[in-house]
Amino acid sequence: MTFRGLAVASAILLLGSCHGQALKRADTVYPSSPENATEIRVATQDAFFDAVASAMPGDHIVLANGTWQDFDALFQAEGTQEQPIQLTAETPGKVILSGQSSLRLAGNHLLVSGLVFKDGYTPRSEVISFRRDSENLANNTRVTNVVIDGYSNPDRTQRDLWVGLYGKNNTFDFNHLAGKLNAGPTLAVRLNTEASQENRHQIRNNYFGPRPVFGSNGGETFRIGTSHYSLTDSLTVVENNFFDRCSGEVEIISNKSGGNIFRGNTFYASRGTLTLRHGNGTLVENNLFDGAGAPYTGGVRVINARQTIRNNYFKDLTGNRFSGALVVMNGVPDSPINRYHQVAGAVIENNTFDGVAAIELGEGSDTERTATPVNSVFKRNIVVGADGANPLNLYDDMSGISFSGNVSSAAPPAVIASGFDIRQNLTPSDGDFLAMIDGAGASGAYGVAKDQTGVSWYPKASEASPFEGGRDIQLQPGTDVLSTALKMAEPGDHYTLAPGSYRESKIVQVDTPVTITSSGQHLAILSFERSHLFVLTGNGSLALDGLVVSGEAAPDGSGNSFVSTSAARGSGNHILSFSHLRIQDFDVNRGFSVVSAAKGSFFDRIDVVNSDFENISGAVFKLDEETEDYGIYNAEFLNIKASHFKDIGGPVATVYRGGTDESTFGPHVDVAGSSFENIGNGSQPLMVLHGIQKGSFTGNTVVDSQPIALTFTTGLPVFTSNSNTIDGAARDEFANIADLRNR
Repeated sequence: MTFRGLAVASAILLLGSCHGQALKRADTVYPSSPENATEIRVATQDAFFDAVASAMPGDHIVLANGTWQDFDALFQAEGTQEQPIQLTAETPGKVILSGQSSLRLAGNHLLVSGLVFKDGYTPRSEVISFRRDSENLANNTRVTNVVIDGYSNPDRTQRDLWVGLYGKNNTFDFNHLAGKLNAGPTLAVRLNTEASQENRHQIRNNYFGPRPVFGSNGGETFRIGTSHYSLTDSLTVVENNFFDRCSGEVEIISNKSGGNIFRGNTFYASRGTLTLRHGNGTLVENNLFDGAGAPYTGGVRVINARQTIRNNYFKDLTGNRFSGALVVMNGVPDSPINRYHQVAGAVIENNTFDGVAAIELGEGSDTERTATPVNSVFKRNIVVGADGANPLNLYDDMSGISFSGNVSSAAPPAVIASGFDIRQNLTPSDGDFLAMIDGAGASGAYGVAKDQTGVSWYPKASEASPFEGGRDIQLQPGTDVLSTALKMAEPGDHYTLAPGSYRESKIVQVDTPVTITSSGQHLAILSFERSHLFVLTGNGSLALDGLVVSGEAAPDGSGNSFVSTSAARGSGNHILSFSHLRIQDFDVNRGFSVVSAAKGSFFDRIDVVNSDFENISGAVFKLDEETEDYGIYNAEFLNIKASHFKDIGGPVATVYRGGTDESTFGPHVDVAGSSFENIGNGSQPLMVLHGIQKGSFTGNTVVDSQPIALTFTTGLPVFTSNSNTIDGAARDEFANIADLRNR
């Protein structure tokens, strides 16, 4: 990536105001304290509470290096603008708050820096809270150079915030937040009392690291306000932050209040959009939305009145519909406060859309959302679609938007064409930025570099595969070889099995990404004596290649599977890869599966290629435990290619996502170039796919099997079926479709 004007932007940032003091990276604390101030080093929790109770303006409380277990820290004190009271680590990054720890701030003119939260989760509703309780809030307070890494409740459904901002005039800057897995925004600005409204908080230069796909509503990275207070101004500035693969749900940021500014931020390979969901009068300018070609990456979704989107750069964004590069929604006439208010007075000007898949105008148009945008303008923008195609889509009457002075690489819809100058040779840029053209497009500085955000002493998330970087370990045949070896597994370890038989008498717990392969294809034979061979928990993921797996030694009990999951020790986003496997004789009972997902667990993806499955009594892939119809599901992607299934007692796959929530993109099921013979004993469907959002069944051969049972429940699902051979005859469609969306 390149960042125009970055040096200038950074210089301006570091000179900004912070309650009368220079805003700067706080790798160390403020310079020397006043002569009459006291530096107090504390090594126990009791000593900390005593120091806080007696703290005076200018005092500096220093936490001793080490791990502070189950530390319910309350920092309530009264500093002054000239003499803030500081709480810092003895050495930044060397004070670890773990277990069930949290930090509450209350009072005025406090400064916190240098702490790390990891290896646990908060027992409260927030990890860091800018309040003690509803009556005691923090004001004029700064939290800087703090890390919260993977500090997630092991129960994914339990909601909490990592940072909750209350009060007024607070600053949250140069912090590192990455890896939230459970429900609830990573950071939220709360407006639920007058004392927290029109707050003028500053949220700057933070690194928001990966927020993996959550698989349900509630996976935002950032939220300001709620629908209840959405007609109230927050006046929060969100500036120069880096959002790195923040892909929890369709809303990366959910703006639900008025008068906010989003300026100079970078959104990198992040699914979804900065969503102006509620509230009026928000400014979005000088941001970089770089999708890097990742799936469902988007830009800004516009709802409500007087929103301004100007001088932003949108690049290589693949999303459409709710995740388009720009989405202007239809509203609900006389909308209740929690639905969709009409777009009115929107100004969309001098933006560059560079290689984007879709700009959606009138999105959401249906029998409820009939209020089209009014009194709005779309002017002096550059629009270049991916592959030079037209990305502009109209779903309703757009006469309420005035189009003028725009430059486009392809002809837009005829009804708005007069507002565009077509440049035939204009194509998506290759790495660099497009320059302005005749006054159209973005100019100057947009976005911030990753290394200008977060802390300097803590590594940012890698983009390498989780299966890379470990040790190469050779294993010999025997009993309990895998369970013994994987007790000592480190992330990315690669185990190579010598030819022979491997019998496991114990369930093998996998809590880190590992690869297991055979030194000679199909010469290592795995069998197991318990209900499962592998159980994925924590951050566990598996890549298996070139193995034979037999279920003949498994017990005769219900719920058997080769690979299962457990949320008992926390459930990360698991990855499962099967390549060149032969899985057979899973028939000691009527419900033996190959892969099963436990309730509360989630597969980011399951990839199956060049593998054979024969004599399986249950569903091969059982991903249907989330049945409460809240929009929760067990797997984002199930991909099957060039594989073979024969004599399967249940469906090849059972996937379930219920409810009508619009906050997610999945599940996805894609099947190509595979063969299926005698599936479901002639009475059950080939697959049962309930509520999937995208799917395909292409180039497959099917014999003696019933069609796919496909149920649409919400959104605009897409399922394609073509070039298949069914019982010897060419046939495209092979699904019985039930559409519940309008019932």
